[in-house]
Amino acid sequence: MLVLAVLLLFLALLGQGPAAREALRAVGFASAAGSLAAVLVGLLASALVWRALLADLGTRLPLPPALHVFFLGQLGKYVPGTVVALAVQMELGRAHGAARSRTGTAGLLFMGVLVAAGLLVAGVALPLTSPAALDGYGWVLFALPLGLLGLAPPVLSRLVSVVLRVLRRGPLDRPLSWRGTAAALGWALVMWAAYGVHLHLLVRTQEVQPGPDLLLLSTGVYALAWTAGFLFVVAPAGAGVREVAVVVALAPVLDQASALTVAALSRVLMTLGDLAWAGVGARCGKYGAGHRGSEVTNVTPIKQPGEAAEA
Repeated sequence: MLVLAVLLLFLALLGQGPAAREALRAVGFASAAGSLAAVLVGLLASALVWRALLADLGTRLPLPPALHVFFLGQLGKYVPGTVVALAVQMELGRAHGAARSRTGTAGLLFMGVLVAAGLLVAGVALPLTSPAALDGYGWVLFALPLGLLGLAPPVLSRLVSVVLRVLRRGPLDRPLSWRGTAAALGWALVMWAAYGVHLHLLVRTQEVQPGPDLLLLSTGVYALAWTAGFLFVVAPAGAGVREVAVVVALAPVLDQASALTVAALSRVLMTLGDLAWAGVGARCGKYGAGHRGSEVTNVTPIKQPGEAAEA
């Protein structure tokens, strides 16, 4: 699966090459380099979201093994279907002492937290900056309350338990904690802030129409675009859907041609970021071979119906 994912990633880069070269000339090397740096920060923050959730489930991985499992697994998103990334992470995590069930559950929680945080960011930013985006993506405002409710640990634990039951998997060993969920949400907001900076650095190089705060707009736009692309699961890494959402949401400040330029270069930079961190993750795997995950034991386990309470 990893070989297939890397092959598809390189094919994606080759396909984006002509548009990316034109976009790079329009944006400039310095802005593109700064944007790529922001992408790398955002991707690292996303790995810390996943690591915080895995720790809250009961397995704490040292940082190098966590980077190995997360970023190599993330290459699976370039294969159509979200389940591929989860499957790869589950197998890699087992080599570092993390139970496959916990790694898979952490992956599901990771996607849920990022979507909920993305809805939060888009729901706050876009009404203030891009009414055009809400014309086509007004569902963000309707989905926001559900997303926030789903972030409450008691609700989130119950939802995960239902999903695991449907998948015929074992139940959660213990409920999610407020502290662990807050840590994951905090890193998710850092991720969205970094992604907002990455888009802002590209947008500001174009002929921007006067109007809303550009950084706030860029952050809301990318949160909306990423969430829309993620929910369209049949597109590898949200390809196509994300770019359409970026163009629509940037309508208040950019014409369509400029918005397409920004969207094309953004896609390439995100792909390069995934590739760069996958390389780091592969190197971290050598270090992680002797550093296995540890069990977190300071949280009360979930007691199943009919199970006697232990003294």
